[in-house]
Amino acid sequence: MEQLSRNTHSAPARTERILQFGEGNFLRAFADWMIDKMNKEADFDGGVVAVQPIDRGMIKMINDQDGLYTVLLNGIKNGEAVKEYEVVDCIQRGLDPYTQFEEYLAIAENPELRFVISNTTEAGIAYHENNTINDAPPSSFPAKLTVLLKKRFDAFAGATDKGLIFIPCELIDRNGDNLKRIILQYAEEWGLSTEFKTWVEEHNIFTNTLVDRIVPGYPKTKIEEITKEIGYKDNIVVEGEQFHLWVIEGPQSVKDEFPSEKCGLNVIFTDDMAPYRTRKVRILNGAHTTMVPVAYLYGIEYVRESVEHEVVGEWIKDAIYKEIVPTLDLSKEELESFSADVIDRFRNPYLKHALMSISLNSVSKFKTRVLPSLTQYVDLKGELPQKLVISLSALIAFYKGNVGGKEIALNDDASVLEFAASAWSEYTDVASLKSVAESFLGNESFWGQDLNKITGLTDAVAENLAVILGDGIQNLLG
Repeated sequence: MEQLSRNTHSAPARTERILQFGEGNFLRAFADWMIDKMNKEADFDGGVVAVQPIDRGMIKMINDQDGLYTVLLNGIKNGEAVKEYEVVDCIQRGLDPYTQFEEYLAIAENPELRFVISNTTEAGIAYHENNTINDAPPSSFPAKLTVLLKKRFDAFAGATDKGLIFIPCELIDRNGDNLKRIILQYAEEWGLSTEFKTWVEEHNIFTNTLVDRIVPGYPKTKIEEITKEIGYKDNIVVEGEQFHLWVIEGPQSVKDEFPSEKCGLNVIFTDDMAPYRTRKVRILNGAHTTMVPVAYLYGIEYVRESVEHEVVGEWIKDAIYKEIVPTLDLSKEELESFSADVIDRFRNPYLKHALMSISLNSVSKFKTRVLPSLTQYVDLKGELPQKLVISLSALIAFYKGNVGGKEIALNDDASVLEFAASAWSEYTDVASLKSVAESFLGNESFWGQDLNKITGLTDAVAENLAVILGDGIQNLLG
């Protein structure tokens, strides 16, 4: 069986218009997959030069296959479980700046270069001390970019039309703003000209983004089956879910140059990404966190099993549609559409997502993902959101570490576990549950506030705990 290459699969040469920092699974199953669709369906002609951001990576494997690789997408699509394969051909070549620094710098002189896309992990957009403009290359990602931008500024004599559009995908808030800030910090530290700094500020566009697609990566356990299905060898197959979302905050001009709309991609261009970040955190992440203690105490092990359960599944949907969605600012239609996508993603039959694997640091997750929905619901409706209160109660019971004779493998900071053990040590009978509830709800280091001050919450949690530890959580869900 032949190895995937441009000899076995015909692929057109594309104009090198995109510099990509990061060659790993996520960018190849997300950004490159979208670029490939825009090339094939919207005449984008976007060729990618993939740069290895650290001194080890996959560049050799990518070049060995002439930049070609297969994306396997699994999941629910239009209500049906779908598995699809696509050969992506937008990567023209890969570079390792640690061994090919001059070739890396030469990219700056390409007049067709327009976009910089990156995913260098959350630690990538960071300032490193002792990087200099003479390093070949500097260690930090922003320093590598500063060197490249200086080379481009000099090559084109500061031409205003030779600035670049930066679309970072790192999972940090305001990723583009932070990237720009650090580049300018290096420019200042290195004594670069005012003209260069002005050019970076005024003639380069730094967008902020939100990215969303589950990418399990290389399907090691299924590769023999996949190889038989596709009919060729591919050492860098990447697996992802069907759902994708890219929110890009920037000027209208970016949308005009990035034709995602023409091929139906789920890319949202906006001048304010905050509502979309809140939507994701509160609905997608919040539903996960709301679900975990309730479903686990019910006796369920996996996410898909939870949403498809006739009782727990309906309870989860009610929590999303009736208690989380009403607290958000976007249109009801948009929020309910996103919620339906979330349920489909949870139902993905190709992913086996254990509840316990997402129970890590559940207290801090509840604070950021669920508590804002709970408190805003109280503010809006003047009453407690019963489903979210049940989830909070189940979370407190979960941290008892043993419910109904079943040991729970808690995974959290030592300080959280020590507090939980101390609070639960006060439990002797049903009457003592109010004291347990007061202790948990009053821990301001957990919640940033004393939740006992929310009218009726302490009593509701104590009553729920009595049911959970008595007849079982089943009696709370109907």
